[in-house]
Amino acid sequence: MKSTRIKLLIIPGLVLLLAATVGRAQSASDCLACHSDASLQDGSGKSVSVDEKKFHDSIHSGMKCVECHASIKGYPHPDKVEKVKCEGCHSDEASQLATSIHSSSKDHPCISCHGNAHEIVTKTDARSAVYALNIPKTCGQCHGNGGMAEKHGLKSVAPRYVDSIHGYALSKEGLLVAASCSSCHGSHHILSQKDPTSPTSKDNIPQTCGKCHAGTVANYMGGVHGKAIANGHNDAPVCSDCHTAHDIVEPTAAAFRSQSTPICGSCHKDKFTTYRDTFHSQLGSLGGYVETARCWDCHGAHEVLPTNDPRSPVNPKNLITTCGRCHAGANASFVKYQPHANAYDWKASPALYYIRLFMNILLFSVLSFFILHTILWLIRARLQQIQSSKKGGSHE
Repeated sequence: MKSTRIKLLIIPGLVLLLAATVGRAQSASDCLACHSDASLQDGSGKSVSVDEKKFHDSIHSGMKCVECHASIKGYPHPDKVEKVKCEGCHSDEASQLATSIHSSSKDHPCISCHGNAHEIVTKTDARSAVYALNIPKTCGQCHGNGGMAEKHGLKSVAPRYVDSIHGYALSKEGLLVAASCSSCHGSHHILSQKDPTSPTSKDNIPQTCGKCHAGTVANYMGGVHGKAIANGHNDAPVCSDCHTAHDIVEPTAAAFRSQSTPICGSCHKDKFTTYRDTFHSQLGSLGGYVETARCWDCHGAHEVLPTNDPRSPVNPKNLITTCGRCHAGANASFVKYQPHANAYDWKASPALYYIRLFMNILLFSVLSFFILHTILWLIRARLQQIQSSKKGGSHE
């Protein structure tokens, strides 16, 4: 009877002790008793150690280990445990990622962007891999030189971004409001620019850029280009057509001013051809003068309006003011200058056409005369030289 009573007391005690042991194995402190050892490795030689201080500073520090490592039922656990499924807690982010361009690749687990799962801190923490100042570096691990992007045949864009006005503002000036990768592409639901719902799809780029450049985009949408896009004309230019996507430079910089006219000319080929024949173009392309008038100096940059619009800077009533910005004292006679006169179209500009034709004929005639004159002169000089040599030989 006594021994039976002892057994009845011991067995529940063992059960409680076992339950307590299992419970402790599931707590972070008990797991860290082993996993805080920096030399700890699994059967394949992979490190399974956890930095205890960084773990306690992380957003996951208040969780039990088994909440993520659900396959672990107690101690001792097997060397190989099942992969952690972040979607158990982050279902919204997981569903967004599942429909993104990163969904079908094994190269994009959550930790590839967020870093070590045991050291993740909030995105507003400067130590976070997805903190605004750190995003270019994080994305650049794949989208930089020699990264995963090149492996899959994509362009290396991270170095170009770093040298851009956005990258400079973020990395050099530390401006958290400067556009980073996620500002334009999003974070989890990143889509191809070919997807019509992507923020980088051509139709959506004005709205994407407008999140920061609201005033500029409002002007753009009021111009001929913005109205064309709004009406479904996808061949009209958007922000990235003129400013590019990743290597955006300051619009007042010499590099941008020198390339701005060919950018406009890629669509307006006829106007670009006539502009190249003008003094403005020659001064810029041959003389290297940066401040010479470019397309947007006269037509405007974003709110480009047709000539017949009274608000347009190239409306006949506004030309004196427009030209006067560079040419002080411009008057009605001065603005009769034709910046896009076509000297090759006699119907559009008959006087200019015949003047050009006359000047070309005159130039050809003068050059032909002097070439012929020079040839005849050389022939005569050679004949005289031969005659002089013969006379000298006969005297001897």
